[in-house]
Amino acid sequence: MSETVDIAQLQEWIGRSQSLEDLATPAKSAGLRATLDYDSDPWGGQLFPVGYWLHFTPDAPQHELAADGHPHKGGFLPPIPFPRRMWAGSDVTFHRPIAVGDPLREVQTIKNVVHKSGRSGDLVFLTVDHEIFAVGELAVTDVQTIVYREAAPAQRAPEQSAAERAALAPADTSDWDYSYVVRPTETQLFRYSALTFNAHRIHYDRDYCLNEEGYPGLVVHGPLSATLMVDAFMRNHPGVELKTFAFQARKPIFDNTPVAYVGRETGEGTYEVGAVDPEGTVCLKGTITV
Repeated sequence: MSETVDIAQLQEWIGRSQSLEDLATPAKSAGLRATLDYDSDPWGGQLFPVGYWLHFTPDAPQHELAADGHPHKGGFLPPIPFPRRMWAGSDVTFHRPIAVGDPLREVQTIKNVVHKSGRSGDLVFLTVDHEIFAVGELAVTDVQTIVYREAAPAQRAPEQSAAERAALAPADTSDWDYSYVVRPTETQLFRYSALTFNAHRIHYDRDYCLNEEGYPGLVVHGPLSATLMVDAFMRNHPGVELKTFAFQARKPIFDNTPVAYVGRETGEGTYEVGAVDPEGTVCLKGTITV
């Protein structure tokens, strides 16, 4: 039986805000560079466009973590009663570049909490506005949406092993301008979890994924896939400066799946980007303007 959603109570969190401080450290940029498989700095001493996702990371002590590895809700975030959560998308505006070494400040504000019911069950959508300041100047605005879902029936065995997923051929992407194929491995997922200090067990605990959340494998982080979309674009458009980036997560991606990170121009300075699985499904859909 699903838990009752008291949407009026959850909406009392709208307008709550918190301010965090951090530093765009060289170690974080070097870690992301390695995770994306570069031998040297490809960004000229600047933070990767969405590299601020590696900063302002959670710092809850061990005793405050829930069974899924996330901090318990009810502090800054409202106590949404559903256990499964996913970063459903972001709408990002880049106001100025961030240099490695810049002092950073982030102001987070809860903008909305919405309850919806559909074929997949009850869902709660949480919208949080992130303003990132570098050296005191607004550098990025990122409106993030997180979706919370009810618990799923346990799935005791994977529909497809990691080795079977790795043996799949990438999708046909001939109708896109470019394609950059990545098979997100266990080690790449581990590195990204470490960089973001993300203890969510769906990214590293295979038994938990199969037996508790009903997934057939380790779940690739939504922001890691979004990062790979931006990285694929920048590899094919060196030297460009991004104005905006938006993405929506539509289907989970699991470890060792050959994913084609693709893009095509749709107008002057405007591009459609995506993450396409071997079946041809666009698992993440996005846009970039330059």
